[in-house]
Amino acid sequence: MTPRSASVNEELRRRSRERLLQAAVELVSERGYEATTLGDIADRAGSARGLVSYYFPGKRQLVQSAVHRLMHRTLEEALEREPRTEDGRERMARAIDAILGLARDRTVLMRQHMAGLLDTEGFVQCPEQQRLAELLRDTVARHGSRNAEADYAMLRALLMGAVYAMVLPNVGMPITPLRTELFRRYRLDWELGCPPDAETPGGTRDGDLSRFFATDPADTPTLGRPASDQSK
Repeated sequence: MTPRSASVNEELRRRSRERLLQAAVELVSERGYEATTLGDIADRAGSARGLVSYYFPGKRQLVQSAVHRLMHRTLEEALEREPRTEDGRERMARAIDAILGLARDRTVLMRQHMAGLLDTEGFVQCPEQQRLAELLRDTVARHGSRNAEADYAMLRALLMGAVYAMVLPNVGMPITPLRTELFRRYRLDWELGCPPDAETPGGTRDGDLSRFFATDPADTPTLGRPASDQSK
């Protein structure tokens, strides 16, 4: 195989993986986790069913990777939107609003994600989750943290708790009091970020998710290796 052919094949595999991630998010949002099968995801993605197990050990791992992709791309878009800023307080506000916005706008998907984290298989380490963690660590560092690792863990816990509170069936909390509490903790002015009554730039309510699943080699460093080998 020539270098050019290898490059083309790698790009095709990468695109196939991206389509599976996008299909997983769409179908779980529409039907819920239990009603979505790996076959459904493969069919929506236009991929051979055998490719699913090549990239992912199972449905739980695929869905968690897909949601982490949506989360990190949503966060990345919020942090880098115009007007660009290096101000740590504004970036912290944007990060909080991005994650709470997903819980508000994609409640079914985020509810299924939170339930998956409590499953016996637990938390799935994947390139998408690692990128999300990098963005949140950078956010707390720019906000002025003297211990980014510890403060990242606290921010992650607070955001997970807020998302969980929002997506609980029948008793979910509205976004405003949770945002108020998080902004109070991080000493952020209400006008920073994207307040709940403002239109979200880019819009997490946008039904077209394709921009979050565009091919990006940096997001798939272990692509091309079977799922069983990716923990090595």
